[in-house]
Amino acid sequence: MATSNKTFLVNCSIQKRPSYASDNSHHDNLPLFPAFKPLKKVLHEGPLQIEYVHKTMTNTAARLLDAFVDSFFEFIDQPLLPSQSNFAPVEELGEAILVTTIQGRIPDDFPEGVYIRNGPNPLFGGLKSTNSIFGRCSHTWVEGEGMLHALYFKRSSHGSWTILYNNKHVETDTYKLEKQQSKPLFLPVIQGDSPAILSSYLLNWLRFGKVNKYISNTNVFEHSGKFYSVAENHIPQEIDIFTLKTLKNWDVNGAWDRPFTSHPKKAPGTGELVTLGVSPTKPFAVVGIISADGKKLVHKVDLKLKRCSLCHELGVTQRYNVIMDFPLTIDLNRLLRGGPLIKYNKEEYARIAVMPRYGDANSIKWFEVEPNCTFHIINSFEDGHEVVVRGCRSLDSLVPAPDPSLMEFEWLSRCYEWRLNMQTGEVNERDLCGANVYYMDFPMINENFIGIRNRYAYTQVVDLIASSTQDVPKYGGLAKLYFEESCAEFSMQREKEQPEEAIRVECHMFEKNTFCSGASFVTRDGGLEEDDGWIIAFVHNEDTNISEVHIIDTNKFSGDTVAKITMPRRVPYGFHGAFMQISFQAH
Repeated sequence: MATSNKTFLVNCSIQKRPSYASDNSHHDNLPLFPAFKPLKKVLHEGPLQIEYVHKTMTNTAARLLDAFVDSFFEFIDQPLLPSQSNFAPVEELGEAILVTTIQGRIPDDFPEGVYIRNGPNPLFGGLKSTNSIFGRCSHTWVEGEGMLHALYFKRSSHGSWTILYNNKHVETDTYKLEKQQSKPLFLPVIQGDSPAILSSYLLNWLRFGKVNKYISNTNVFEHSGKFYSVAENHIPQEIDIFTLKTLKNWDVNGAWDRPFTSHPKKAPGTGELVTLGVSPTKPFAVVGIISADGKKLVHKVDLKLKRCSLCHELGVTQRYNVIMDFPLTIDLNRLLRGGPLIKYNKEEYARIAVMPRYGDANSIKWFEVEPNCTFHIINSFEDGHEVVVRGCRSLDSLVPAPDPSLMEFEWLSRCYEWRLNMQTGEVNERDLCGANVYYMDFPMINENFIGIRNRYAYTQVVDLIASSTQDVPKYGGLAKLYFEESCAEFSMQREKEQPEEAIRVECHMFEKNTFCSGASFVTRDGGLEEDDGWIIAFVHNEDTNISEVHIIDTNKFSGDTVAKITMPRRVPYGFHGAFMQISFQAH
């Protein structure tokens, strides 16, 4: 679901500390309370005695903190509205199961592979709030431990298809910690009363060495034949794509020690992976470039931003990196003053950075733009002297919640374009859909065109009626965007003051009370054109409570669905999906 806008939690750790695990108690070997370390210098007992005293004092302090939290903080389930029933978590299957019910036919030239989607699937029944002497704080709708949902397409030598489905939690360090204790441990720190958030922030750090759990619930990506789950409050987790088992954290052989964007991008031509890590303490934003083989961090640079912008995605072109410094910010000083930790402020500046691939803060060219919140970039590319950036732009943020004073639907995203002239510094902005009312997000393109000029893109389309009763959007259809074709009807009717025509938009809408998540573009085997392929998406009918996977031909986009695959279990709404071509020969 969600405007991953997901996932938008950033690692708020004040100090980096090692993770830990224990077979007996989660207090064994805690990396906490460094103030006790000088005891080793002043006590004259032997080393074993000193270690015993140190460990005893550390464990005692940890138990006192636990007792304080248990006494003064009460975990409460956040209720779901009836219209939010498919946001509720599901149980793990344990092993892949055969899918047998298909309406229509899987195309002969559909590639073998796995369609995989990430999304929040909270432990212990759902998202939590806490009441305490300091007030109330709550998890936001983008939180919840990541769960992968995977549909495997395997073709036999006779051309018939075998389809399997599996799901599994991403087992981050903090997931394993809470799972071991069989109860929620981390206090919410994003939304609520400032004193409650501040106390939760501090207590999480003192107890666990980190201020929030690692959710890894936003996206799945591939680099150099390996597969990763990610959310931008931590480094990625490597996943066994066949079993969905979590293998290890990926820190690029120890070279990357920061959060990691949910949307890293492969640089055109080189195959290097460009990433961005944002943090609420300096350095606020760091760009990294990882070698094409995934083994080495070849470039790392502090952008020297003056604030922590909650930047969910970055763009690439053939020569440049594109970073959005927009006024959705994480501010610890604001929290200390009694304000929110995360806030969108339309009165603050908004700008886009264009930096050479291996540049630094001094080589950035900045472009001031109208204040907005853009979580997702459709694509960016060079066009003569201009760098063109297209994205899904809104006038407010969905995290932690939209401003209730806004006009109806201003918090929803529309397709937008910025043209940045590298010679003159001029900026031209426009709403690509013009006066046509299309609210959309979760864009996707043919990945062979990332960073170069593309003609087509696809998005999930907001169902306004279904989204009007809650602060979470639902997506009742899909759209195909034709960037090099105008909307003929609008072109004839447009007024003189409308200088540019709206682009053509073709829609594929689902039946009533049916919504999608995690849509992805699948390239046709042997396809020659950019739009040769399919859109694949998880779809849920709220009237029947049945989940399906739909396959839609992108050349017959508004036509009938090619195949509808009935899922053997309900699949909750989630965030980003991807189709990975893989070989099953060794499995």
